[in-house]
Amino acid sequence: MSILKSLSLFFLAGLCEIGGGYLIWLWFKEDRSIWYGISGAVLLALYGVVATYQTASFGRVYATYGGVFIILSLLWAWKVDHFKPDRYDIIGALVCIVGVLSCSTPRAPIKQPAAIAAEIKTNPR
Repeated sequence: MSILKSLSLFFLAGLCEIGGGYLIWLWFKEDRSIWYGISGAVLLALYGVVATYQTASFGRVYATYGGVFIILSLLWAWKVDHFKPDRYDIIGALVCIVGVLSCSTPRAPIKQPAAIAAEIKTNPR
């Protein structure tokens, strides 16, 4: 999967999750219409579906998405809630970016112990 497609899916999943949670928050905490809650629930369900379009393993996808989610949450708070992130928020987001890059970097497959033992038997030193 291309990096651009994967990032687009992370962004869409983040909008669904954060937007859905925000709508439920407005309904439950700020006495908005029940339709806010229903719309939020639909967006949260869509979030679960959007994430399945990633092609990497579940654990790696969700670990990477966790960092993306933190960054998107801070951006949402800044733009929608008019919350100004302080330097510690920004430092935390930068740490998350490092984590996202670490989790999403392609790597060579890890050999299983049985494969290593077979290789040693066939190619003794």
